[in-house]
Amino acid sequence: PQLTSVLSIMHRMTGVFSFLGAICILIWLVTLAWDAASYEFLRDVTVSIPVQIFLFFWTQALIYNLFNGIRHMIWEAGKGFEIPEIYRSGKIVVALSVIVNFLIWVTKGL
Repeated sequence: PQLTSVLSIMHRMTGVFSFLGAICILIWLVTLAWDAASYEFLRDVTVSIPVQIFLFFWTQALIYNLFNGIRHMIWEAGKGFEIPEIYRSGKIVVALSVIVNFLIWVTKGL
């Protein structure tokens, strides 16, 4: 598979995954407003390893989708359509999204 097709598929998948994460945020907000016991339960659940893994990949999806969206906006301006530029910008999007997500998760406890 070509890098461009893989990144295009990833952009769509991360958009869907971001939406699923937004539903989780909505549930968290409703639980926060509901009562203290529900919030305590949800807080205990969110520190579990599976939820932390989900949150890690959710933030990765959000960040990748953001950077790739910026890439698409540059394309809409009529720039970056040469094949070398397309591949370079794709690699930059992937690298930046991994680096930014790593920085978010490393510094989240600070």
